Amino acid sequence: MPGPILEVGDDLVLRTVEREDAAFLQRLFTDPYARLGVHAGGHKSEAEVEEFVEEEVEDDDNAAYLACVDGEDAPYDHPDDDETTPVAFVFASHVDRDRPGLVLWVPEEHRGEGYGAAAIDLALKGLFRTYDAHTVGAEVLEGDDYTREAFEGAGFTDEGRGREVWFAEGAYQDAVEYGLLREEWEGR
Repeated sequence: MPGPILEVGDDLVLRTVEREDAAFLQRLFTDPYARLGVHAGGHKSEAEVEEFVEEEVEDDDNAAYLACVDGEDAPYDHPDDDETTPVAFVFASHVDRDRPGLVLWVPEEHRGEGYGAAAIDLALKGLFRTYDAHTVGAEVLEGDDYTREAFEGAGFTDEGRGREVWFAEGAYQDAVEYGLLREEWEGR
């Protein structure tokens, strides 16, 4: 289960991703839209997801978060399964650069509850406080309306389109590039 709390919001907390979260994250790699955000062309076994956690999530150049709904008595550190529910995964790649890239994945059963934009906003709070990022980018595939709406709801602006750059759901898909400047986020 997720680790300690990093950020606290109204309805969500951001917690660290732990190796034990591989089973939860494995579902990300079955979502054809979400897995492309982490540059995975196909599904992964739980062991392969554990390797992803070790090599990508735990890399100092990246930051990863599990957005969770905590129970009333959930501890700050390592809650049990019945004390918190992961509802979203936010992955920030290349936080050591001027424009980190964000990936959002919300499991199907938690969509429509407002968790996507809230998770992005908490991740941005942590990113802008911790790293010297001038802007943050995100790439969303055409047809992934939930993720598009979450980024737009968090204040991201459509900055352009790559035509037929990713293969998903049996066809080449356009990718919409989004961006958010630090000053835009701070001015909200």
